[in-house]
Amino acid sequence: MGKCPNRKVRKRRYSHKTARLAKLLRKGDDAVYDEFQKPESEKNPLPFDEDLPGMGQFYCLHCDRYFANVSVRDEHFKTKRHRKRVKEMMGSKPHTQLDADLAAGMGMPDNGPKLMSM
Repeated sequence: MGKCPNRKVRKRRYSHKTARLAKLLRKGDDAVYDEFQKPESEKNPLPFDEDLPGMGQFYCLHCDRYFANVSVRDEHFKTKRHRKRVKEMMGSKPHTQLDADLAAGMGMPDNGPKLMSM
């Protein structure tokens, strides 16, 4: 018996879990959009947090990510993923859970205008 030609399978099996977990922990598009639309006066300075990279001071609002230092954050600003996210946030408002419920017929019923009864 020879070695399996697809030896990287084991490595891929574990790597997709971290990507899925990171996706679940990230804010939704609608929450980021609402945060982005706030006026400058309502935005608070970032608090220091020892658990976050860079003490929580280097943050990308569009992607909802923290970075270790300014240079890493600036490199992130040049990436295709960030530019695509900025374009999404500049466009129309993303769908919310309420929109999804209404589309599925689970929202408040619309029975039309009330008719006068005699």
